[in-house]
Amino acid sequence: MAGPLSGIKIIELAGLGPAPFTGMLLADAGADILLIDRPAPGATAPFSKIENRSRPSVGINLKHADGVALVRELIRDADAFIEGFRPGVCERLGIGPEVLLEENPRLVYGRMTGWGQNGPLADRAGHDLNYLAVSGALWSMGRAEEVPSPPLNLAADYGAGGMMLAFGMLAALLEAKNSGIGQVVDATMVDGVASMLHLVYGFHQDGVWNEQRGRNVLDSGAHFYEVYETSDNKFMSVGAIEPQFYALLLEGLGLAGEELPSQHDRSQWPAMKERFKALFVTKTRDEWSEIFAGTDARVFPVLSTWEARTHPWLQERGTFVEVEGMLQAQPVPRFSRTPGAISKPPSVPGADTTTALSAWGVAEDRIAELREAGALTGP
Repeated sequence: MAGPLSGIKIIELAGLGPAPFTGMLLADAGADILLIDRPAPGATAPFSKIENRSRPSVGINLKHADGVALVRELIRDADAFIEGFRPGVCERLGIGPEVLLEENPRLVYGRMTGWGQNGPLADRAGHDLNYLAVSGALWSMGRAEEVPSPPLNLAADYGAGGMMLAFGMLAALLEAKNSGIGQVVDATMVDGVASMLHLVYGFHQDGVWNEQRGRNVLDSGAHFYEVYETSDNKFMSVGAIEPQFYALLLEGLGLAGEELPSQHDRSQWPAMKERFKALFVTKTRDEWSEIFAGTDARVFPVLSTWEARTHPWLQERGTFVEVEGMLQAQPVPRFSRTPGAISKPPSVPGADTTTALSAWGVAEDRIAELREAGALTGP
């Protein structure tokens, strides 16, 4: 691979959710990553493990002294380390930041947790929904007079978690290149969500955000930022916030020239929403798509997750690709000179132990000895 991170060497502990997503982003961008996994009898590489693509899986028994010693040895030649365990787990295994930074002072040690490394919730389990709830984001997700709506696990797990960790590690790697000194990158999902709420905090303090759910511009309160059902039981998304785009929306709906309330008269939003609902349900999704095609009205069809791959624009972009039968998104972002790439599909856990360790300079006879001792696992 010749991505922008070519030459960067990283050791990653296998996990769930945001930390593996960080590893995928960095590996797609060309980093040489050893994914330390915990193989189980009969383990496979299911399609749901796409986040483990682009890096080999190495079975190292971290409960075996020789396995821990091997990680410490490998870390001397690494630029970074990624782990997403609960606080204290890596310290108990003997591969915490103090130990590994002593082995390699220029190491960037990336940590991913939900609640942080300390504090009253540090040891508690949680999921994306819980981090959204405590950070204040979930309160605003949903419609008026309804309970908050659980979203997909995109915001806390992957946005506030995996992407924030990737950003932090890249920043620390850049600094370490100049200083020669590494550091710990502490990425926490609840902190990341709070950071992503900056606009809502700003609006609230400016007096333009109502704490009542479903009463604001971006939370389904406004008729011009909403989803409407069509005659074929499909949907159109409307995001005409700016006045020039709102004018184009009205034109497409056949309302141009009518005497209508001011766009931002909140008292009229419910009535305008009902009027929009009555109009959108008169045509199919494709008919509305054709009406608004080529305009800046900010009106687009709502595609199903599986349907999106067939959209002409996404096909032209090459957004989706199949790798050995696995449909998935191409690496992002895109680079003009050093493009990233999916170098390989996810491996069966531990399947690449011998070849990957050899590529990192571990002698074959040493690998055989470690396997015989039980420090290496997997096929």
